[in-house]
Amino acid sequence: MKFAKQLALRTIPTWSDYYIDYRTLKKYLKENAANLVANENDPLFLKSIVEEFRGMLVLELQKVDGRYERVEKESRKALEELDGKWYEGMPDEEYESWRKNILKLLQSLESLKEFTQTNITGFQKILKKFDKYFYNTSSTEELEQLTTTITISDASRETLKPNSGSGMLLLPEPLKSSFKVVSPPSRTSTASPSNNLNRYTFTPIGKELWSLVTSYKFVTSESDENLLSRARQIWRKRVPLSPGLSPTTQNLTQVLTEDISLRTVQALDLEGLPHGQVSYLWVELAEDGMNLPIKVPVIVAKGVKPGPVVGLTAALHGNELNGIPLIHRLISQELNPGNLHGIVVACPVANVPGYLAGRRTFSDGTDLNRVMPGKPNGTESQTYAFNLIDRIVSKFTHLLDLHTASKGRANSLYVRANMKDNRTNRMARLQNPQIIVHNTSPDGSLRGAAMERGILAITVEIGDPSTFQKRFVRNALQGVTNILSNLKMIPQENLLPEHDPVICTKSHITLGKYWIFCNRGGILNVLPDVNTWIRKSEPIATLHSVFGHLVETYYAPEDGIVIGKEMDPVCQSGQRILHLGVVMGNFEEKVDDGHL
Repeated sequence: MKFAKQLALRTIPTWSDYYIDYRTLKKYLKENAANLVANENDPLFLKSIVEEFRGMLVLELQKVDGRYERVEKESRKALEELDGKWYEGMPDEEYESWRKNILKLLQSLESLKEFTQTNITGFQKILKKFDKYFYNTSSTEELEQLTTTITISDASRETLKPNSGSGMLLLPEPLKSSFKVVSPPSRTSTASPSNNLNRYTFTPIGKELWSLVTSYKFVTSESDENLLSRARQIWRKRVPLSPGLSPTTQNLTQVLTEDISLRTVQALDLEGLPHGQVSYLWVELAEDGMNLPIKVPVIVAKGVKPGPVVGLTAALHGNELNGIPLIHRLISQELNPGNLHGIVVACPVANVPGYLAGRRTFSDGTDLNRVMPGKPNGTESQTYAFNLIDRIVSKFTHLLDLHTASKGRANSLYVRANMKDNRTNRMARLQNPQIIVHNTSPDGSLRGAAMERGILAITVEIGDPSTFQKRFVRNALQGVTNILSNLKMIPQENLLPEHDPVICTKSHITLGKYWIFCNRGGILNVLPDVNTWIRKSEPIATLHSVFGHLVETYYAPEDGIVIGKEMDPVCQSGQRILHLGVVMGNFEEKVDDGHL
């Protein structure tokens, strides 16, 4: 589906006047690309196009940012007032009015969050279009000469207004004097995942325009998400359970009070769930020392027509959290059971004891992703793992196991998959990661256990642990919808990635693994960023003693790309340094990338 159509579908009707006018900007670029060719790539004509487009961009940014700031300010004030008005023993009529107002605020903040994310994507897409049209029609030298990197403050932004007669953007003299040449980035370079440019390779002008976009509050502020989180906390705390509501509603804000009272089942029965609806369940997997059930949350979107059963599991390692908001957004914003073919099953927290303790492992200290498929009469972790697969995962035809880096490490957005299997190869590429690691699913992993049962499975690593990273989540979510689209479960075309992923085909030579380890202890500093290329013999880390003396310098044993890295400076002998992906040769029959 073209982005313009996606934008139309995702637009909140009452806010439609405040979204980026993507069609108009795209039309302007397309028409002027043709005009530039007709003018034989005249540099002055190109300069006029760039200046006018920048002016149009500023007006669109001001429109979106104005809406964001206005709603954010009103929401903050409303939240403070509602929080202050609450008191115990509130009369029923007053309470009902308060409840309706806080629900209205929740819905407004949900809309603001979606509005922000949609517009950020829109500006990224239109700048990619800009580069597409004008990078190919102009030489690098011309682009260097015309790049006008401007630091636009609030004061100077007001002066960037189109000329009323010509529509051209007239730059004031102080801004004209600040023009400078910027070297274009390599078309094959890869940026740090912490940088919003990591999904795009901009020309110098495109990079400058993106800097302009990121100077606005709606792009960089987390205020909308913070307000939404606070409002949800107040709702949970102050609004009692309401049994009259249906758990099959798609609007998550309407079921916040129902989560505890949802139906608990011993095993997932997809046949018994209603078509064309979303169902919310607890599935019991074990019992604790108080003879109380240990149960996992399961969300099932069951379509109106038959099709595949795609499962998503998150937080199998209890502190790896980015998969949780991905699942929430998928269910609440991307899926419509009324036109869904097949079933989507999501388990937002697969390792409940680890999640509650804020740690990677299960309650007995075992890594669940090392004991799959478990045993019906084994240890605590083996029994839990067996029931997770038997009662939930066995119902799937496809599995996306969502992870992040471990504690103290940082990851790129990457996929582990058996690239020799054409089906999982396709799934991995559709996921639109930065990197794909060919891995034939090691013994003990959930992915490996699923593949042994004929369930096509990939592992998706989404950034860093113990946090929500909305940029990573949004990009990974697009990959999930690509897979659903490719399986013909949703009426949406695949969105091709803005760049081809780096596919790592060969295990690293050290111990047959991709990970490079420290042989001594001390204070570790890993030098390269994740998702960047390093060359053989390049320094990759230094190790200092507690007195500050250099103990060891580590070097890259061969060329490769940094998939993940250690962030914790306190290093003991045997600690990991970085995860190196090697691109060479054919896919190996069996690969262990250091996962175990």
